[in-house]
Amino acid sequence: MNAPRQPLKSLDDALAELLSHAAPLPQTETLSTFDADGRVLAQDLVSALQVPPQDNSSMDGYAVRSADVAEAGAVLQVTQRIPAGTSGAAVGAGTAARIFTGAPVPPGADAIVMQEDCEALQQPAGAVRVNIVPQPGQWIRRSGEDVTRGAVVLQSGARLTPASLGLAASIGLHELKVAARPRVALFSTGDELVMPGQVAPADMPAGAIYNSNRFFLRALLQRLGCEVTDMGIVPDQREATVQALRNAAVSHDLILTSGGVSVGEEDHVKPAVQSLGELSLWQIAIKPGKPFAYGSIPGTAHGICHFIGLPGNPVSSFITFLVLVRPFLLRLQGATQWQEAPVPMTAHFSWPRADKRREFLRVRRNAQGGLDLFPNQSSGVLTSAVWGDGIVDNPAGQTVAPGDTVQFISFAGLLA
Repeated sequence: MNAPRQPLKSLDDALAELLSHAAPLPQTETLSTFDADGRVLAQDLVSALQVPPQDNSSMDGYAVRSADVAEAGAVLQVTQRIPAGTSGAAVGAGTAARIFTGAPVPPGADAIVMQEDCEALQQPAGAVRVNIVPQPGQWIRRSGEDVTRGAVVLQSGARLTPASLGLAASIGLHELKVAARPRVALFSTGDELVMPGQVAPADMPAGAIYNSNRFFLRALLQRLGCEVTDMGIVPDQREATVQALRNAAVSHDLILTSGGVSVGEEDHVKPAVQSLGELSLWQIAIKPGKPFAYGSIPGTAHGICHFIGLPGNPVSSFITFLVLVRPFLLRLQGATQWQEAPVPMTAHFSWPRADKRREFLRVRRNAQGGLDLFPNQSSGVLTSAVWGDGIVDNPAGQTVAPGDTVQFISFAGLLA
C-alpha cells in the first residue's frame, strides 16, 4: 500500500522549522578589518571616541565670527591658515582664518564661509571680503554628529559591508571578531551525471547530463562565506553514499546535496541519511522547488552535522537555495537579518494561470520601470535565472495582469 500523500508545507512554516534547527555556530575568529567584508559580526562594536572628534569645516573657505559680518561686503583681516590635521588659534574680533575641508574650527569662530563667497584682497594686504551674511553654524560638521562616544555603531549579527568596514575603521578598529565560516560538504549523486570536461558534448551517452547544479551551488555557498569541500559525484550505491555522508559529518557543519528527495523516489541518499541519523522529507507549497529534505547526522565536535537535500531540477535547486538554505546559513553564522525585503513593482506581463502553490517567477526590469517575464518558467530552464535579474514572489492562487503591482526580489540582494 502506498503511504498517504504528505500535505504541502507553507514556505513560511518550512523556513521557521528549518531556522529552529540552525543554532549559531560557537566558533569565532578575529580578522583584519580589511578582510572582513561579507562576514557576520560576533560582537557589538562600541565607539571609544566621537566621530568627528571635534567641530570641523565641511568646506574650503574662511572661519569667521558671524557677528563680524552683519552685512555682505564686510572686510576681515586673515590672521592664520588652518589645513586639515592642524589646530588653529582663537579667532578674534574683526579677523578670519583661512581654513580647509576637515580642519578643526578654531575657537571663537561660529561659521564657515565658502571660498566662492569670498574675495581675497590685495589692499589691505592679507584681508578678505565676505560677500554673504553667514548664519551661525553654517558649513560646520559638529563633533559626534556621525558617532558619539559609547554608541554601538554595529551590532553583533550584522553582516559586514564595505560601508560598515569603513565605519569600523572610523572608530579605530583594525580587527573584528566575526563568526567562523560554516563548513559545507557538497556532493552529487546519480550515475547519469557527467562533469564538463570529462566527456565532449558530441560523445555524451544516452541519458547522461552535465552536472550544472554543482557549479552554481558551490558558487552560492562561497558567496555566503562558507568553506566548501567539493566531494564530487558519489557513486549510485548505498554503501558508497553512507560512507560519503559519514566522512563528511566528521568535519562539516552542513552536507548539501541536490536530487533524489522527492517522496517515493528510490534513491540512496534518503536511506543512507536515515541509517546514520534523522531525516524529514518535506513537500513545500512553492513552485519551482516542492521537494526538500532536512536532517542531521552525528559527527561534529559540537554534536551534529546538518543535512539538506535540494530538488534536482536546476531552477528548483537554485530557488530553494535562495529562499531556504541562504537564511539557514546566515543564521548558522549568527546573522540577525537573513531575508531580502520585496519591492512593489509594476508587471508588464500577463500570468493568467493561478497555481495552488506560491510561485517564484523569473523576471527582468525593463527601461520603462516595470518587469518583463521570461517566457519559459519551467523548473529545468536555467536560462531563466541568467536572463532574469530577480523573482516575483507571487502568492498561491494569484493571477497577474499587465499593470498589476507585484512583489519583486532582486537577485543582486540575494546573491550579495
